[in-house]
Order: sequence, then C-alpha cells, then structure tokens
Amino acid sequence: MGSLLLLTLTLLSLAFTATLSSQAQGIKSARLLDLVLRDNTFRYYNTKKFRTAKLYPVHLPSNLSGIKVDSVRYRCGSLARYGAKIKEFKLPIGVSIQHCAERVLLVRQNLGSNWSSIYYDNYELSGYQLISPVLGLLAYNAGDDIVTSSTPFELEFHFDKIPITIDFTNTTRLANSTSSTPGIIPLCANFERDGKVTLTQQASQNVCYAKKQGHFGLVIETPLIPLKNKRESKWKLAIGSSIGAALGAFLLGLLLIAIFAKVKKKARMEELVRRAYEEEALQVSMVGHVRAPTAAGTRTVPTIEHEYDPHNYN
Repeated sequence: MGSLLLLTLTLLSLAFTATLSSQAQGIKSARLLDLVLRDNTFRYYNTKKFRTAKLYPVHLPSNLSGIKVDSVRYRCGSLARYGAKIKEFKLPIGVSIQHCAERVLLVRQNLGSNWSSIYYDNYELSGYQLISPVLGLLAYNAGDDIVTSSTPFELEFHFDKIPITIDFTNTTRLANSTSSTPGIIPLCANFERDGKVTLTQQASQNVCYAKKQGHFGLVIETPLIPLKNKRESKWKLAIGSSIGAALGAFLLGLLLIAIFAKVKKKARMEELVRRAYEEEALQVSMVGHVRAPTAAGTRTVPTIEHEYDPHNYN
C-alpha cells in the first residue's frame, strides 16, 4: 500500500513538472507573457494585506523562473503630486494616468536573459543585439479590493514635459562593460505594442527616456568582432595553413616512396622468376619427325646404399 502511494505521488509530481514545462514552452508571445505576469501579480495580492506606496516582490511559479516582478499600489492623486521611484524606473512629478478612478497598480518586470529572447524573436532587431534584460513597466486599475474587483485592465501614462527615466546601470554587467568600450555606443530600444521597435540615443550612460509605459532595453549594433582580433585570426590562419601544407607534403612524399619501393620490389621478383625459367628451360630434340622438349639427364647416378643378393636372403 505504501509503495503504491509513493508511486502515485511520483507520477503526479512528474505530470506536474511536465505541465509547467509545457506552459513555459507555450509562451511565445510578448503580449501573452504580460497577461500571465498580470494574472500572477493580482493572484499574489490575494494572499495578504498590502500597504499603499510600498514595493512588494511578486512570487512567480517555477515555470516562470528567471523573471523578477515587483508591484506597488498608489493613489492616483498622490502619484501625480509626488511621482515615484520603482527600481530602474523613475516617474516624474505631474504624471497622470488615464481612466484612473482611485488607485493604480504599477507592475515592474525584469525578464532576465532567457525570457528577454521573446522580444528579440517577436520584434525586428536584425543587425542589433540585446545587451541588457528587457525591463517593463505597466499600470493596471486597482480598487480597495484588488482581487474581487472587475477584471484588471491596463492604464496609460500621460506626461506634460518630463518623461520616464530608465536606468540600466545595475541590470547587467555586459551593459556596463560595453558602455566603457571605445567605439561601442548602446542605443535605447522601446518595444511598441504594435510590434515595432523605436531606437533612440541614450540620455546619459546607461540611462534612457520613455514617454509612455511599455518594455525597454539596451541594444548595440552587430557584429562585435574588433579589427585587432580579425588580424590575429588571419595571422593564425596563415600559420596553420602553412603547417598543414608542409605536413601534407611530407605525408604525400612518404606515400610516393612506399609506392615506388613496392613497384621496384615487384619488378625484381618478376625478373628473378624469368631467369629461373630460362635456366631450367627444356632441351629440344627430334623424335622421329617431331621436335619435342626433352629433359636433361641427371648429373649424378643413383646408387643403392646396400647391395641386395637374393641368394643370401632367408
């Protein structure tokens, strides 16, 4: 009975793991990923009481590992009067949110290196490479009872003069290293909802501006191979080719010598066989009116080792 229960639990665990894996593999759209993260965020808010204007990390299921989501709830009036700082995003004073009745829930996303590839696959980024994780900031309606309220829908920001500031400094080492490399200047990528990508210059090192909510990242042009490395590669290729050619010529010479020795040995054997036949050639004699080969007589006469006398044999 105990073994049967253990087997059942093991099968259920494997089935659950396969389900999570299939769900993660099934998310191929950036929009679908936003909806999944939104539902998990609102579901998480149902677990406990949350204070207004305090940032909370959202615990995601294992099939969304690699994604970091933080959320904070504001009163619409307070957000417009004081602005807000949410991780890498800084909302300026005077920001207004369309159709915000009382409270708004801001959701900050860091998709990490793995899930950011969804945006690379769904948007036209040929000739460019992401050097930072994709960061997202979205706003949803949020009443007093955030879960039992009506279905959450996305709200839009409006700015008078000062845009949103996005600081990528602490998001990736690659962004920090390339920004200090001469000749490589990252660009700000704004992934629009209609599938387009807008590239703009940085406001400062690793800092971008945005005029509305959405998803953002840093990109650089490809390829990234410096000229020095190309020269070193050509030099190494030339040396490798010379060594390979010399080795090939040496092996070819050994092969030709072996073939020549084999041919010469075969010709010598044929010559020895021919001479042996000539030395042992049969003499030709006339037998009647016919010429026929006859064998030469033996050089030694055979002798009987012991004389045989039939009269002395008993």
